[in-house]
Amino acid sequence: MSNTKLLAGQVFPDITVTNLNGGNLDLADMSGFDWKLVVVYRGKHCPLCTQYLNTLNSLLPEFEALGVGVVAVSSDTLEKAQSQMKDVTPDFTVGYGLTIEQMQELGLYISNPRSAAETDSPFAEPGLFVINEKKQLQIIDTSNAPFVRPDLNSLIMGLKFIRNPENNYPIRGTY
Repeated sequence: MSNTKLLAGQVFPDITVTNLNGGNLDLADMSGFDWKLVVVYRGKHCPLCTQYLNTLNSLLPEFEALGVGVVAVSSDTLEKAQSQMKDVTPDFTVGYGLTIEQMQELGLYISNPRSAAETDSPFAEPGLFVINEKKQLQIIDTSNAPFVRPDLNSLIMGLKFIRNPENNYPIRGTY
């Protein structure tokens, strides 16, 4: 299976991973929010991911005030995810065990480790998905490198604009 390019406005794929707190995690489950932000991070081997997740955690109240629930997910094992989250202590939900097939379904770039010192299996490069109340993809951002990710403060500013009913802002990129 090759990567699928997700299209703006399409329904977010049905993807379930394991919740770091136990049980299953449906990435599109809204759980008390009418919108959802799904952040795919590279994994424990990536210090930029730890920094990004810490920023995300500090901004979580702003996302939640906009009615946007937040979840982060990687292909890491339970042990790796637990180890990295000691440096984040997230207030958002974290999933792990994203499979190559799920990465492809999300249209993510997938990389092989540069060496055994980096990590031991293929992993997803950064991805960010904003899902609206109809479970449609409102915003899609994927990168093939760890240093290119949406600025979370800019995303909050944009979501404030999009979520304001007076602006009647459509899903962009659907031509």
